[in-house]
Amino acid sequence: MPGAFHSLLLPLQRKRKSKRHRSRNHPKENKPKNHLAAAGDPSFHLKSSASASSRDIGCLVQPLGNLFLAATPRANLRDAGLGALRPLPDDLLLDVLGLLPARDLAALSAASKALYVVAAHDPLWRAFVLDELGGAFDFAGSWRTTYIAAASGGQPHLIPPRALKIRGFYSDYLFQSWLCANMEMRHEWLARDNIERRRGISVEQFIAEVEEPNRPVLLEGCIDGWPALQKWSREYLLEISAGKEFAVGPVSMTLDRYFRYADNVQEERPLYLFDAKFAEKVPEMGRDYEVPVYFREDLFSVLGEERPDYRWVIIGPAGSGSSFHVDPNSTSAWNAIIKGSKKWVMFPPEVVPPGVHPSADGAEVTSPVSIMEWFMNFYGACKTWEKRPIECVCRAGEVVFVPNGWWHLVINLEESIAITQNYVSRRNLLNVLDFLKKPNASELVSGTKDRVNLHDKFCGAIEATHPGMINQLQLEAQQKAAARKKQASFWDSAADAKSGGFKFSF
Repeated sequence: MPGAFHSLLLPLQRKRKSKRHRSRNHPKENKPKNHLAAAGDPSFHLKSSASASSRDIGCLVQPLGNLFLAATPRANLRDAGLGALRPLPDDLLLDVLGLLPARDLAALSAASKALYVVAAHDPLWRAFVLDELGGAFDFAGSWRTTYIAAASGGQPHLIPPRALKIRGFYSDYLFQSWLCANMEMRHEWLARDNIERRRGISVEQFIAEVEEPNRPVLLEGCIDGWPALQKWSREYLLEISAGKEFAVGPVSMTLDRYFRYADNVQEERPLYLFDAKFAEKVPEMGRDYEVPVYFREDLFSVLGEERPDYRWVIIGPAGSGSSFHVDPNSTSAWNAIIKGSKKWVMFPPEVVPPGVHPSADGAEVTSPVSIMEWFMNFYGACKTWEKRPIECVCRAGEVVFVPNGWWHLVINLEESIAITQNYVSRRNLLNVLDFLKKPNASELVSGTKDRVNLHDKFCGAIEATHPGMINQLQLEAQQKAAARKKQASFWDSAADAKSGGFKFSF
């Protein structure tokens, strides 16, 4: 094995920045390690699409509890084969191995069975492929075999057909990563559907009953006339986008390569096609949909070409999605499903989801490594909360409205295609302006090259196109605040958090 690796990897070797196998927004200290009791629960089912490569890697690692419950307990193969690396916890060990070039990692994997198991951790090889090949790769069932195939010049006889069969390696950390990649969504995670559903409401009703109170809603029937609903098959998209590359995670890929990847991948965090320039790249895609009537007041449009990124086409396989986040620049958003279905979980601005830790200034958000892990370890806790999340499954032809400031998580239940847009209306204009003028706006503002001056440019453009709008909205906000204060009860006044008094809060 080391000899083959050495000869195969030389053509791809070049100076490479050291990278951890996780992004800095998903640190290791946030990864739960002691919640694997459910792994043996028969209600957890593996996906029928789990690849042979994925199943082979899964055979290498067992949860740590199995070591103590085995009929004939024996020493953990991990401890015997790591040598001086034995004291390192698995998450830190993977961080160390993530600093090695591919050739050294391959050589290390031949040193012992334990190192073979750890060095086979697929996210390590994903980093090599994306760093060195960008989006110009053909996925071969796993990131490890994909890298070897590229390094060997596509010579199949040099590609290991399957992982070695190794028994006796126990690790909660590695097993949970594998389980999250291969487990089906549980029925109880999909059963709760408590979002308000509306069909045929007027724009005035939407503003008064949904947008003003800043509440999520699922809209039915409002995109029935979109050509995309009938036209956007794989074949059609491949035809109109031939030769064009789309943003997929940290790289750019043609759609045919991405579909080949999506058909064969089984990993904890699948790459997600999320492209903000799709309509410029493929004008036909921009002509195949129109903004629903409820969202047509889009005040960021006064900035013209200087407006922040605001619309995206989103394509991904089952299991792909977005972990908990708040939409950029304090905007509201709508998300329309063209193909497939998505599970949504949303929390109001004042309720931080369990397992999510925003920094004090809002510039950083840490959360579990994968969406599936959040469901495994945190979803159940929400059942006892007074303010439980708003949830739904959104299907083709339906639109979810995400109010500004709301936390939301989305996972694709099947291969899905969607269009989403962020926008600013009169109802959230003051929120957006406050956000853009924060002292650390240069860190918070996204989707634009000029983060520092966006506030002033936006104010100037609004005043030029809608004279007096900002002053009028500020006056109305003051009047509403005064009315609320007048109606406040004695206890509300006595428990005002700003006065330093005691206050019940969630």
